[in-house]
Amino acid sequence: MPDVADLDAFVASLGEGTIHDFAHRTALERPDAVAVTIGGESLTFAEIDEMATHAAAGIDRGTPVALAEPVSARWIGTYLGILRAGAIAVPLNPAYTREERDRLMSAAGATPAGDDVALIAFTSGTTGAPKAVPLTHRNLLTSVRAAMAAWRWSADDVLVHGLPLFHLHGLNGLHATLIAGSRLCLLARFSPEALAAALDTSGASVLFGVPTMYQRLAGSPPMRNRLRLCVSGSASLSAEAARAAAHALGHVPLVRYGLTESGLDTSQVYGGVHGAGSVGIPLPGVLVRLAEDGEIELQGPQVYTDGWFRTGDIGALDEASGELMIVGRLKEIVITGGLKVHPREVEAVLEEHPSVAEAAVAGVPSERWGEEVTAWVVLKPGEAFDASELIRHARAHLAPHKTPKAIHEVSELPRNPVGKIDRKRLTSPA
Repeated sequence: MPDVADLDAFVASLGEGTIHDFAHRTALERPDAVAVTIGGESLTFAEIDEMATHAAAGIDRGTPVALAEPVSARWIGTYLGILRAGAIAVPLNPAYTREERDRLMSAAGATPAGDDVALIAFTSGTTGAPKAVPLTHRNLLTSVRAAMAAWRWSADDVLVHGLPLFHLHGLNGLHATLIAGSRLCLLARFSPEALAAALDTSGASVLFGVPTMYQRLAGSPPMRNRLRLCVSGSASLSAEAARAAAHALGHVPLVRYGLTESGLDTSQVYGGVHGAGSVGIPLPGVLVRLAEDGEIELQGPQVYTDGWFRTGDIGALDEASGELMIVGRLKEIVITGGLKVHPREVEAVLEEHPSVAEAAVAGVPSERWGEEVTAWVVLKPGEAFDASELIRHARAHLAPHKTPKAIHEVSELPRNPVGKIDRKRLTSPA
């Protein structure tokens, strides 16, 4: 990547395009170069391009198509094939139950989508219902190319990550690879041991992770690597996780900030020195402002909607450095292992159990997961409390990361004066 003084002008100069066109162009320029390694399988850019051609056959333009299987070579080829056919990819967690998948695909099918929509991602609204977010090629490409410019990405880079591709954090890594003609090494399952082996054999220069992954490096010996950049996102990076990464990898992770609806929005400056709690400065093309109540609002081509987007997060600006700091969240979403869980979705499942009168769910701090989904239930008269049975019930209807790690019985749920549950007063037994 050239040394660009004006990154905004640089991103604007790249023009329009589609993800599959970038992938095809790279396949023509570097057909025999290895693009992706998954486990013991390697794929060249030409092989991915051919798989996409076959996958596109028979897919109707404008149709939402679910991708709900573990990441594989076929997943990548099918994803690009969906886009090449002019259809809309709907990446879903393969751990979701059929009930969850059907509900999300129903929401995806009801979402107005223009010709430029590449995929539909999901986030939870304040009511607890999944919110389908149509993201255009322009949204996705502007977002990742802005970050690539800021992070000095080039065709020589090798990215390692163990993030799911149904999540935009991981999918951005694939997009960057297809755009730049670099290489991606995907870990089938993250562990410190698997990461150490991948860093040693792949010649990785960039690592993507979430804070819980960096936290798990605590106690690991220093790893052999040629990393120039470690990136952390999807949740707040604790001082402990930063120290663990610095010891094991020789780098303090660079923190970036973004949301499903707005893409990659801010990043700490590559090679810079940053204050505690900083998520950096706006990426090229992004405008950031704070509302009167401190809520972070965003605008730019990365954002899925026109006008200012309200993030639901509370921020502050460091007057000396101009960096954005995340103070807290307006929303009550639990972030566990970098994945979002809306309490109301879990509560509704628990309240379907015949013994439960009402339920409340919140996140309890966890060194491993960031937060653990935890539930408090009020039983119907005459019913006996059985936490294991309730967890089994939840697991049958929810993905593992949404299933409560613990459930507690209470006589009543704490509520504020207008009757809403006061989650701050939910406490675990000593």
